[in-house]
Parts: sequence; structure tokens; C-alpha cells
Amino acid sequence: MNTTVDVLVQKYGGTSLQTLDCVRQAALRVAAARRCGSAVAVVVSARGSRTDELLRLAADVGATEPSRELDQLLAVGECESAALMALTLNGLGVPAVSLTGHQAGIQTTDRHGDALISRIGATRVQAALDGGEVAVVTGFQGVDRAGDVATLGRGGSDTTAVALAARLGASACEIYTDVDGVFSADPRILPAARCLPWVQPGVMAEMAFAGARILHSRCIELAAMEGVEVRVRNASSQAPGTVVVDRPDGQPLETRRAVTAVTHDTDVARVLVHCRDSHRDLAPDVFEVLAAQGTVVDLVARSGPYENEFRMGFTIRRSQANSVRTALHELTASFGGGVHFDENVGKVSVVGMGLLSRPEYTARLMAALAAAGIPTSWISTSQLRLSVIVPLERTVDAVETLHREFQLDRHEPAAAVSTASRQTGTSATSGRSATA
Repeated sequence: MNTTVDVLVQKYGGTSLQTLDCVRQAALRVAAARRCGSAVAVVVSARGSRTDELLRLAADVGATEPSRELDQLLAVGECESAALMALTLNGLGVPAVSLTGHQAGIQTTDRHGDALISRIGATRVQAALDGGEVAVVTGFQGVDRAGDVATLGRGGSDTTAVALAARLGASACEIYTDVDGVFSADPRILPAARCLPWVQPGVMAEMAFAGARILHSRCIELAAMEGVEVRVRNASSQAPGTVVVDRPDGQPLETRRAVTAVTHDTDVARVLVHCRDSHRDLAPDVFEVLAAQGTVVDLVARSGPYENEFRMGFTIRRSQANSVRTALHELTASFGGGVHFDENVGKVSVVGMGLLSRPEYTARLMAALAAAGIPTSWISTSQLRLSVIVPLERTVDAVETLHREFQLDRHEPAAAVSTASRQTGTSATSGRSATA
């Protein structure tokens, strides 16, 4: 590897490449980074709604479940984007080559539709960079042990970009999207939400898991493990964006404001399992069913060993409910029990640092929602996240209520902002944080 040249990885999402003009604007940004002396590798998603269009095509011929052939089809979107980006860069006089996941040496596990990256060879990527070319790599895809295309699932292109940055020893991984950065709440539903100049990796991972759609939790977890600095920026502006990085500012944790953001997730189903046989512990069987389908579980509660009936509740993604519905019904029915799915719920989370050590934050959350007349059911607490289940139709109201309760529309004290500015390289006037 050529260690004398700084390597920068940039990733462009679907909305950042939606039109040919968007592709050209992204190419101009790549060219500018290259003129500054960096060797640039670019990771691209499918343009606009291309993946959804391909999924509809597959559904029209009866293919709805993940499979080898569906992955073959879905990979087309990223291949199209990579070729268009490389052609545009070459047209601007910037040498570029497009590479599929296979050509870039991205090896994955064997699970179609939700594979994990196991290794990146990157031989051709590094050769392109050493030869003065921009390497444009397809996100979201790699090849499994059989040599077949395997897609990485939700957030896959972000994960590709971070993994490639780690493999190349890049100085940073810039994620370009259609918003100015990471916000204290979803700005599409809450105009008072503010862009955060920095977010700690652990907090960002919790925000992503709890519903913030800007980055996927797998991407941030990988960045934290590999020491990759992630920057989230708007592809259509020069806004400084958000840096996902630890901030060793010397300020004790106990005296910092604890809350960073409020997130929400409407892709939620609440599942209730019960069995009259109190001597049968169905929990291991339930989790085996969920694990077999790669179903993500949150907010788990269950009955104790001395109760008359086995009962267990948890939340999963509503979009994954159909994949486990039949198996859970068959499991519980075989022991004289049943399962109920409630899909009319949303999850709202307060995310920050040291929340479990401050029980007053849980009290404030519950009191604020009660005062607003918003019913709550299950609640989960940890050092990084307080999550509560609310009726689906009150989800936005709950976000607004908690954003106001924890004063996330207010600036962080000037001293803290100044420290964040030194860490991220932004000015004190542009570097704002929304902690409370």
C-alpha cells in the first residue's frame, strides 16, 4: 500500500445520485478532493428509487423472499451507479474505474439479502489508487464463498464504505446524503431539530438502532472497532456536517448534559407469546426462531419461574414480522399457547450518555409523555438509550414532547461548543450541539 498519499473514502447515497445532474455534482466534489492531494475511493448506492423498482419487478414474477437470483437482480442498481460515476469522472478529465463488489475483493457470509462482510481484498482498488485513478466501488454487495453475489441488507452501502476505509487505512469516510448531518430529531417531522457538529460512536450506533435513518448501526459499530472517523455531509451543500468521533475534552461525564437526541421508529411490531404450560420455558425456542430469520429483537420482558403461565413480550421490526409469524404460531400452538402481533405501535427513544446513572431522566420522560396525554406501555433503559412504546398515531407527538422536555432546541454552553470546534475543525458559530 502506498502510505505517502492520504486516502479518502466518499460514499454517495441514492438521493445524492438521483438525477444525472446529481451524479455530476457528486463527481465534481470527488474531483475537488482529488485536486487537494487525496487518493479517492468512492462507494455508491443505487440511484433514487432504483432498488425499490427492482424489488417490484421481482414481486411481479412472484419473488419476494431473499435468494441468489434476487441478489443478482438487486446488484444491478449499484453497478449502474458505479459505471455512471466513473464515466462522468472520466468526462471531467479525472481518471476513474468502476468496480463491482466482486472486483473490489469484498467477500461476504452466505446469507442472501442480509450478508455480512467477512473480508476485503481490495487489490484492484489499491492498484487503481496507486495508478492515479479514482476507484468507484459498488456498495451493498459482495460475493459469498460460492462466488455468488450477496447483498448486505439495509444500510449495506454505508457498511461497505466504512469497511473499505478501514482496509485502505483512510483518513476518513465521508457519507454524503440529502440532509446537513445528524440531527437532534428527524428534521422532516420536527423543524426545531438541530444539526449536531459531533456525535460519539456509541451514541450514534444507538441512534441508528433506535430509528435514526441517517446511518446504519452496523456501519457505526464497524467504524468504532476499526477507528474510522465518519463524517456525514449534505451532497448538495457545503455545510460542515456531523463528525462521528470520540471527544476527549476532559470534561467529566457526570457534569455533561446527557441527552443528545430523540429518535423514533415506526417499523415496530410488539409480539406477545404465552403458554399455559408453566413448566415449559419457551424463551430459547422463541429466540431460535427469531435468530433463524435474522430478526432483530428489542425491549424483551418475560415471566418468572414461579408464575402459573409462561409469558414473553418483545418488539421486532414490523417489516420482519411476516418472516417469523407462522413459525411462532406453530411453536406456541404445539404447547397449548399462542402469539399476538400488535403492529399499531411506534418506538420513541431518548439517546445520550450516562442515562441509566440518572434515574431522573426516566422520570422526566414518563412525566412529560403523561402530561401530553400520550399513553405508554413498555419501557427499556440503558446508559445510552431510554426507549418507550407509544401508539403509532402519537409517535410524532411523543418526539416533539421529549425534544422540548430535554431542551434539544437550545445551544450547548459556549465552552463545550468551543471544545467541539477544536476537535472537528469547524468554527464556533457553525459547531452546535443539541445536548440537554
